[in-house]
Amino acid sequence: MVDTLHVMIADDHPVVRMGLASMIELEPGFSLVGTAANGAEAVALYRQLRPDVALMDLRMPQLDGVAAIEHIRTFDPAARIVILTTFDGEEEIFRGLRAGARGYLLKDAPSEQVLDCIRAVAGGRRYLPLDVASKLAQRMDTAELSARELQVLELIAGGMSNKQVAQAVSITEGTVKFHVNNILSKLGVDSRTEAVTLALKRGIIRIA
Repeated sequence: MVDTLHVMIADDHPVVRMGLASMIELEPGFSLVGTAANGAEAVALYRQLRPDVALMDLRMPQLDGVAAIEHIRTFDPAARIVILTTFDGEEEIFRGLRAGARGYLLKDAPSEQVLDCIRAVAGGRRYLPLDVASKLAQRMDTAELSARELQVLELIAGGMSNKQVAQAVSITEGTVKFHVNNILSKLGVDSRTEAVTLALKRGIIRIA
């Protein structure tokens, strides 16, 4: 590990960036090399700076965190990136880690935990708090919904009936029922309401 850890922050909230920047700049052995306010800027800044560790928010304009991680890893497969977010659904964790992130922390994590995570990831290790690891394990035990099943589930979450879903996506009502049955089976629930509630809790779908 290098003597000084060069860290980059990508987050669209100025207050969050300022708080993290102050934390890093005040810690001996850490150096803040740059900040980005959106995903596209994060990719360009990473390419220019090549930091030891990048802290990446998941939800940013232009490119979200997952897309930014994927772009960065096309030109730096060894990139050491930590997801730092307010969302703790296991789907968010899964998507970020699948994209190549090496650590995952919530934004309200204590400063000691954030710094420990940066040190661990810079040293080539993964960093997942126990509660995050537990949620990831739950996600790994769940069969992944297909793109069409996600679409159907999002429409159901918006209050549509099977008939309305069928009209919205130009399929038969019988096909919608087939997808709904698959969704219930994969999520391990017995009703459409339970499926929507669980999917929202896990971050599988979002309601704007």
